[in-house]
Amino acid sequence: MRYRSYKAPSTMPVVDKMTDDDLRSIIYKYDHVIVKFVDAQCPICKELEPTYRKLAESPAYKDVRFLRMQASENPVSSRQVRLTGTPFIATYYKGLLQACGLVKTAGELEEMLQDLVLLPLT
Repeated sequence: MRYRSYKAPSTMPVVDKMTDDDLRSIIYKYDHVIVKFVDAQCPICKELEPTYRKLAESPAYKDVRFLRMQASENPVSSRQVRLTGTPFIATYYKGLLQACGLVKTAGELEEMLQDLVLLPLT
């Protein structure tokens, strides 16, 4: 019988159930962070979720921390990024907000992510 060795995944899964306090901690811990603010009643949020999770699992984005937050449950973070609706994406580099805005398509989401990963790692 042959055994295969286990190799730990090189990517980080999407972190759900983030709070305002968690976000502040994570954006300073990791250089590249992308946050998807969602609402339970948002059909586009649900439509984009498989793409967001797929991107999080992609080796191309192994250095990016992917977060998902309920907009209504995190008023401080929502105000900080000037949330105007959902799905709302915010990107952070070394603790500083780099870009944010509403997205309607997977292409818009990927464009924001590409802009984030172009920023250098330390």
